[in-house]
Amino acid sequence: MDRAHVTSWVEGYERAWRSPGVTALAELFAADGSYLQGPYRQPVLGLAAIEEMWEAERDGPDEVFSMVTEVIAVDGDTAVVRADVAYGDPVTQEYRDLWIVRFDDDGCCREFEEWPFAPPSARQPS
Repeated sequence: MDRAHVTSWVEGYERAWRSPGVTALAELFAADGSYLQGPYRQPVLGLAAIEEMWEAERDGPDEVFSMVTEVIAVDGDTAVVRADVAYGDPVTQEYRDLWIVRFDDDGCCREFEEWPFAPPSARQPS
């Protein structure tokens, strides 16, 4: 795994989020992949379940958002990516995410783990 592949995968992820349907996800995620939406959440297991979650989580392919990413590290089959995402125009919701992405031998994601952080003003009181 190298930075060029990780960058290409991240670009494919954003394209898939902006595209109708979920067919592009089969190019990104392994059939038996897992997707963890937060450090204390239950993982979504398998491509079919990831596709279902994907459709439920987004407003659709026309959802207005901007995303700026940076590949922080690549070590073996694992990459760490920082993603700044802002939803809406004007912005109504924003996150800074850290993604831990583990790839299989075919270059598909077999484990995706995100650590989303919202600005302090958007957090719920403890």
